[in-house]
Amino acid sequence: MEFTLLDYIVFGGYCLVIVGLGLWVSREKEGHEKDTEDYFLASKALPFWAIGASLIASNISAEQFIGMSGSGFRVGLAIASYEWMAAVTLLIVAWFFLPIYLEKGIFTMPQFLEMRYDHRVRTLLAVFWLLVYVFVNLTSVLYLGALAMNGIMGTPMWGGILGLALFATVYSIYGGLKAVAWTDVVQVVVLIGGGLATTYFALDAYSGDGSGALAGFSQLLNEAGDRFNMILFEGELLYRDDTGALQDAYDLLPGLAVLLGGMWIANLFYWGCNQYIIQRALAAKNLKEAQRGLAFAAYLKLLLPLVVVIPGIVAYALDAPIQRGDEAYPWLLGQYLGPGLKGLAFAALVAAVVSSLASMMNSTATIFTIDLYKSMKPASSERHLVRVGRIVSLVCVVVGALLAPQLARLDQAFQYIQEYTGFISPGVLAIFILGLFWKKATPNAALVSALLSIPLSAAMKFLTPGVPFMHRMGIVFLVSVVIIVAISLYEGKGQDHPRAIHLGRFRLVGDPVYSVAAFGILGITAALYAIFW
Repeated sequence: MEFTLLDYIVFGGYCLVIVGLGLWVSREKEGHEKDTEDYFLASKALPFWAIGASLIASNISAEQFIGMSGSGFRVGLAIASYEWMAAVTLLIVAWFFLPIYLEKGIFTMPQFLEMRYDHRVRTLLAVFWLLVYVFVNLTSVLYLGALAMNGIMGTPMWGGILGLALFATVYSIYGGLKAVAWTDVVQVVVLIGGGLATTYFALDAYSGDGSGALAGFSQLLNEAGDRFNMILFEGELLYRDDTGALQDAYDLLPGLAVLLGGMWIANLFYWGCNQYIIQRALAAKNLKEAQRGLAFAAYLKLLLPLVVVIPGIVAYALDAPIQRGDEAYPWLLGQYLGPGLKGLAFAALVAAVVSSLASMMNSTATIFTIDLYKSMKPASSERHLVRVGRIVSLVCVVVGALLAPQLARLDQAFQYIQEYTGFISPGVLAIFILGLFWKKATPNAALVSALLSIPLSAAMKFLTPGVPFMHRMGIVFLVSVVIIVAISLYEGKGQDHPRAIHLGRFRLVGDPVYSVAAFGILGITAALYAIFW
């Protein structure tokens, strides 16, 4: 795909705005050096719109633009369940989880686990999260972003990885969460605006006679109707993967389990227990702003399949001459966008990648610094802890950049991320759910669940290869709950644990704005599933 001078100007202007804004908002006021609350929680001053925008900018990355479009190319609209079910999950997290987290005044998710259980659980889960962020999340985002740059501009893989890493590093390491969150407000406008522009012009071109995007979408429904079913059943949709092997889409999205089973495990873990997501809500001015921020993010989630899934279906309907599903989005950009628009669409993709990288780097540094380093050296000054956080951010992005090219052998990288994150999510979610809402859960029970999560998930994968990974997550979650309940009842002899959460102390939802927004989200989600069932 050839870039014109106008494309380079549009993209270059975006880069200058992001770096300049990041450095400006994170500048130190005269006589005041950044402390850990400034650096890791943006001084606890984020309004709802910044929280919502930052949540989506951190969440949407190349794994959606490239990976989810690739899955849309292979299996169609059903992959959008990750987005639409996430909107409902955000409401649950805002309603039940946030009041407890904010009242505790925590910086990190492992910190909450120490308050509820003990230091052993905190340390073990901190290590788990660091491993997942560096070896799965950071690595995959860098790889997919570089893959897109290669497909769009012909940039060598190493050049793309290095460029993205440097871009995210320039402002995020210095400014911390404040720089990340406020630049995310601009990033989310660019990524959604540029993404919608791509979808619009692709659908307009698909109509064949320039009759518009709506006509193109109607035609797409008629000609690729098999790619517009949200609930898939065994044998309903077969596709060929990147090796040419015939696969059943049911193995990735197993029917009603998407609504009633393992999808909830993935979503509740990601949105309710995941440091680099929930950290934005922890930085809110107050509970009301945090809940409204999550509701705002939920509305954006409902919109995102139009940005990241429909382009993949268009590429499928056009019988795109590509070898890998993850090449669908870059191919589409090269085919249907004119001068200037290519630069905007490319800026949208880079915005998604860089905002996620910056968020992951900051949250990885937060966990290492607060949960591991400060625990070992409690006398460390605030200035020293901020310096440690900056060093850790740099180390993590370097490691991720070195490992990223190893993902080149994968088909549908989005599914890789979901499956291997799912090795720890069932056990960890069980620890959080029972810790939050069951007073009898004990530290030893939580520790055993955490230690067994990966072995149980790995055993299920290799001993029952025919079971879809969503079912495996659901089974491992239920086994983890049984383990925690059994050990807790045996240890505690039916008594409440001294560190139990007393829910009667916490106010749930008292904000009418949030309540109205929540009903709207539930209604829209139900309508979408009814239409595309």
